[in-house]
Amino acid sequence: MSERETLLLREFKEKLDKLIGLHQKMKSERQLHLEEIKHLEEQINLLNISNQDLSKKVEGLKFAKSLAGVNEDSHEAKIKINRLVREIDKCISLLNK
Repeated sequence: MSERETLLLREFKEKLDKLIGLHQKMKSERQLHLEEIKHLEEQINLLNISNQDLSKKVEGLKFAKSLAGVNEDSHEAKIKINRLVREIDKCISLLNK
């Protein structure tokens, strides 16, 4: 093999080694990013569950407040009571089937 071919082969090997090193680095970074994404998705799910729970509590507090007479708008309370009565009637009719 000529000196030029040996030099080209050495340069090729160095570039290939560098490319393999970059590939390994990118592969490990990708894995870290995937783990971070998984962690963030879990956080999002927990926050969504918490948000739903808090929304239910807010609705319950609004309803309790309207029933307690703190809210002067008794019309809203009557609407909510009527809605609950309709839901109960639906449940009873389903049980009777």
